[in-house]
Amino acid sequence: MVKLLGAVLILITTTIIGFEYAKRLSDRPRQIRQLMTAMQSLEAEMLYGLTPLAQASSNIAAQLSKPIAGLFDRFAHRLLEKEESAAQAWSESVQETWSQTAMLESEKEIMTQFGATIGQQDHDQQKKQIQLVLTHLKREEWEAREKQLKYEKMLKSLGFLSGLLIVIVFI
Repeated sequence: MVKLLGAVLILITTTIIGFEYAKRLSDRPRQIRQLMTAMQSLEAEMLYGLTPLAQASSNIAAQLSKPIAGLFDRFAHRLLEKEESAAQAWSESVQETWSQTAMLESEKEIMTQFGATIGQQDHDQQKKQIQLVLTHLKREEWEAREKQLKYEKMLKSLGFLSGLLIVIVFI
């Protein structure tokens, strides 16, 4: 009876782990799309609405869901409360919130590079920077969707099958 209970627990645990890894794969393209939407909103707020950066970031955070909303909320908070430069506040916000996302270092690098120029250029240059970020994010989203299609089912199956293998080996 104890062996059977242990086998079931092992099987359930490894299956859950497989599904969690698969969920991260499916969350990544969705979060990249949210980030692209946020960048487009930031462009509209800053360039067309002439909204101050902290207020624009707060507005964007209110429109999005976590974890992307956390990045913009953190950025707005740092700009208002800590009175840091925009580049420093952006960099710190990315560092603090990135572990909560399903995105990879490549997307983090894109966002960090964008942060180095945020608020330091004229409207035309800032618009070009945002368009460059959107282009890079589109490429990353395409790659993320390809990975999702290729590996999501496999990870789910692998979780279950590895649990089954462990159970067979130990029984």
